[in-house]
Order: sequence, then C-alpha cells, then structure tokens
Amino acid sequence: MFSEWKFTIKDIAEKPDLFMSGHRACAGCAPATVLRLVMKAVRGPTIVTNATGCMEVVSTIYPYTSWATPWLHTAFENAAANASGIEAAIKILKKKGRIEQEQIDVIAIAGDGGTYDIGIQALSGAVERRHDFLFVLYDNEAYMNTGIQRSGGTPHGASTTTSPAGTVIPGKLEYKKPIADIMVAHEMPYVATASPRYWRDLITKARKGIEVNGPAFLHAFAPCPRGWRSDPSKSIELSRLAVETCIFPLWEAVNGEYQLSAPSKVIALRPERKKPVKDYLQVQGRFRHLFTPKFEKLIDEIQRITDERWQRLLKRCGMT
Repeated sequence: MFSEWKFTIKDIAEKPDLFMSGHRACAGCAPATVLRLVMKAVRGPTIVTNATGCMEVVSTIYPYTSWATPWLHTAFENAAANASGIEAAIKILKKKGRIEQEQIDVIAIAGDGGTYDIGIQALSGAVERRHDFLFVLYDNEAYMNTGIQRSGGTPHGASTTTSPAGTVIPGKLEYKKPIADIMVAHEMPYVATASPRYWRDLITKARKGIEVNGPAFLHAFAPCPRGWRSDPSKSIELSRLAVETCIFPLWEAVNGEYQLSAPSKVIALRPERKKPVKDYLQVQGRFRHLFTPKFEKLIDEIQRITDERWQRLLKRCGMT
C-alpha cells in the first residue's frame, strides 16, 4: 500500500516550501506549522482545497498568498465535496488525454469547525464514495477564526465565548467528539493522528495518506495560543504534553487495524512515563477556572475520561 519513502532532515530542509512564510498567522500558531509539514510530504503535482477558517484567511489575504501550489478556497462545509469534484475532474481529464501527469494528488484542509461539525456531512459522503484524497484536520479545538466559539472538537471543561466558565457552568459540558474513530468506522483505508512536536511522524503519516488508494484522514493536533490563552512560545511543548498525558495519543489505522505510533507506544510499554492531565491543563488559560475550589473535581473527571479512552485505544491496538 505504501512506498518505502524515507527522508532525512536535510531532505526536508532542502525541499521547497509549498506553504510559505509571510502569512498572517498569530505568533505560535501550530496550524501553520502543521500545514508546512504536511506540504513537505507531497510527491508531485498537488492541488489543495481549503475550507473557510483561520488558515484560509491568514494565508490568502488578497492580493497575497502563501501557497506555492494550486489552491482553492471553498465554503466552511465544503472542503471534502470540493476535493471530490477535483479528483473526479482529474480522472475525466486523464481519460480525455488532457492531463499527462501520471499522478496528481488532492489535499483537503479544514479546521475542527469545518470537520467535526459543519463539514462532517460532506466528508462522510466523500469517504463513502471512496474518492482518492487526503483530508487534513488541523484541530485547534474551537471556531477560532470567528471568535473562539465551542465546537465538537472543544474538550470538556474548556472555556470559550459560547461555553464560558462562570459561577455555575464550568466551561464546555460536553466531551470532545472522537472524530478519527468515526472516520475509521467509515472503513477508510488510512486514518492517523499526528502532532507537530513529532514532526517526522507527522510528515510520514501525511505521505502515507497521500499515497493510499482512496480517502485518507489525518487528524493533526494544533494548539492556538489566542484561543487557548497559552504562551505563544509553548505551542510545541503543549503538543508534547498532549501526547504524554494521553489527551491526544498518536496512532494510525490501516484498513481498520489500529497500531500505536512510537511516542505513544513508549508510554504504553512504560506506563510510568504517562503524565497527569493536570500538567497539560494548568498551562492554558481556558482551563484556569478548573484550578479553583469550586471546579477542581472536574480535573479528576477529565483524568478519568482520558484514562478510559486510552485503555480503549490500547485494546484496539492489541496491547491489553
């Protein structure tokens, strides 16, 4: 299914950036780092379609662009539908002899709003039709572009502008939707999670998603200093803590078969390395209210849910 593509730091450094500097992303924006890494994985001619959201806005303020590849903006809900149309058009043009390239890859990009919520119908339909494209979710866990509103990807207890922490309600009451597992349930040939802290793993998984014959889904963890009220210099550290606390484990599912990726596999084999969720929560302003007497019990609840989800993942991976 996958090639034996290998790369070195030098290879990545010398490969031209297709998502270039000069964009208007905030300082410490992890989604921008994610997209730069994803585009380092391309194997040839590539077309990108980008849903409305932070990365669309900051990278294409007219008359400028940070994209050195064909790129299309589409509505909030339509990234997967647009990718479907592009992929179908490429097939037709090849049959008519109007495209000579053997392979033209299609990448759809959306944030959590355009994936978990508004875009899930189009994504589900495109996957059911087995269109050949890579869907990249950069998950900053809220609708950051429109004012930090809660989404299906916002974690339990997080304070946002539409789930504010007050004297009674401790932030978002609902739990984060297991979007990657939902995609596995669609019987996709390739689904994976990734973190910008583990950049080799992210690039490798992006390449696998590009190479697979059929739809692929890459769920990339992407801290937002503005929405998370975190130190802009700590985005990569937060990306590491999310993995080490098992808030966001790294894994991939090939034809429905789960397996842990190296950083999370180390934790599974050496449980003493697993850090408490408190270490992750306490460095983000959106969880500050949890460290008060009124809501401190919610930290134990978040730990319990995290542990339960981790154990379910270990079972899927055949490690329990």
